[in-house]
Amino acid sequence: MPHVTQDEVASSIPINLVAPDAFSGWCDGQSDRVKTWIDANGFTGKEGQHLVIPGDDGAINSVVLVKETTSWDIWSLAGLPESLPEGIYHLAMELEASLATEVAAGWSLGTYIFDRYKKSEATFATLVMPENADADEIKRLVFATNLARDLVNIPTSDMGPRALEAAASQIAGEFEARQTNIVGDDLLTYHYPMVHAVGRASSEAPRLIDMVWGDSDAPKVTIVGKGVCFDTGGLDLKPSAAMLMMKKDMGGAAMALALSHLIMDANLPVRLRVLIPAVENAVSGNAYRPGDVLISRSGKTVEIGNTDAEGRLVLADAMTAADEEEPDLLIDFATLTGAARVAVGTELAATFTDDEGLFDGIEKHAKAVNDPVWRLPLWSEYRSLIDSKIADINNSGSTGFGGAITAGLFLKEFVEKSKSWVHFDIMAYNNRARAGRPIGGEAFAIRAVYSYLKERYAR
Repeated sequence: MPHVTQDEVASSIPINLVAPDAFSGWCDGQSDRVKTWIDANGFTGKEGQHLVIPGDDGAINSVVLVKETTSWDIWSLAGLPESLPEGIYHLAMELEASLATEVAAGWSLGTYIFDRYKKSEATFATLVMPENADADEIKRLVFATNLARDLVNIPTSDMGPRALEAAASQIAGEFEARQTNIVGDDLLTYHYPMVHAVGRASSEAPRLIDMVWGDSDAPKVTIVGKGVCFDTGGLDLKPSAAMLMMKKDMGGAAMALALSHLIMDANLPVRLRVLIPAVENAVSGNAYRPGDVLISRSGKTVEIGNTDAEGRLVLADAMTAADEEEPDLLIDFATLTGAARVAVGTELAATFTDDEGLFDGIEKHAKAVNDPVWRLPLWSEYRSLIDSKIADINNSGSTGFGGAITAGLFLKEFVEKSKSWVHFDIMAYNNRARAGRPIGGEAFAIRAVYSYLKERYAR
C-alpha cells in the first residue's frame, strides 16, 4: 500500500527536505556521528540525491532528500518508493495542497508493476498521506494513469477488440454511462465502412465502441481513441522488428478510456462521449488492398496508398460521427505516426490544433502538471501531399516528409462542425525507465487535458 493515514506519523520515518544551497548549513547542524556517516557515503548534497541516516541502534532514523522545492512536480518523489528500504515514511515539512497532492500521486505511481503474467517480488516504501493532500484526486489520477498503462501493456492475445470493448464496458458500468457496440457487418449498416474495411481480415470482428455520459444539456466533450489492437501493416506488411511493439497501437483508446475515467470520477459538468474504433489490422484473403478506394462515413472517398496507414482510416469514421453532433470540444488520441516520434521523440505528445486559445490552455496545464505536449503545425501547404488522382484524398503521403503533419491534415478533413478540435499523436510507451515511469505502457497528455478541462468547465 503506497499511502497510509496521518495516524501513522508518530511511528514513521521522517524525510527531511533540504535545498541544495542549504545543504552545507544543514550538515553543520548534525551530530558528529551523522557527519561521519554522510562523509563515509560520499554524499555531497546534489539536487535529487537522498541518503538514509541510521540511529544509534542501527535502525533507520531519518532520510535526507536534497531537492529544490520550487522545481517540484508529480515525479519529484516517485523514485523513493523503490529506492528506500521498506517501511513507513512521512514528509517532515508541509507542502502547499496542490503540490502535496501531486507528489503523493507520484509516490503511488512509483509503485506500479505490470505483474499480470510474471509474479514480482518487489517491495516498496510507504508514505503517510500528507495532511493537506486531496486523497480523492490522488486516487483518480493514479487509477487512470495505471489503467492506461495496463491496457497498453496487455498483449493482443488478451486485449483484442472484444477485450477492449469489455474494458470500456467496465468503465461505463462503474459510472452508469450508456454504451453501444456496433460489431462486424453491422458497421456497414450503421455507416462505419472504413472501420469495417480495416478490421474485416481479422478473426476477431471489428467494432465501434460508443459511450455517452452526463447531462445532455451540458457542454459536449467528445474523445476519440485509436483502438488498433494489433497492426501487422496489413498487406503492406511491417517488418517483424516493427511488429514487436504493435500491441501498443491501441494506445489512443487507452488514453481515451483513462481520460474518460478521470472526467466521470471527478463528475465534471460535461456531456461526455467516447468513440473507439477497435480493430486488428490483419492479413487474410479479404484484407483491404493498396489501391482500393473506400467510401468513408462522411462520403469522402479515400484511395489506399498504404494499408499500414490504417489508424487514420478508422479514426476518420469515428471522428465524422463525433463531428455530426457539433461538440464544443473534440479530442483524439492516437499512436498514429513514426514521423511524430522522429519530430519530437518518444516522451512528448505531438499536438495539432488550429485553435490558439485551446492549445495555450492545454500547454499551460501541461507545464503545471508536468505532462508535456509540443505543438506541430497543420501546415495547409502540405495538403497536396495527400491528393489522389482518383479519389478525394489518399491515406498516405506522396513523400516521406512531414508524415505527422499530413496525417493530421488527413484527420482535419473529417472535422467540419466541431467548435474546437485537438489531435494528439503519442507514443503511449516508455522506452527508458525514469522515476515513477517504468519501461512499458504510459499515459500521455491525459493529466494535462484533465487539468485543462477542470478549469474550463469549473462549476
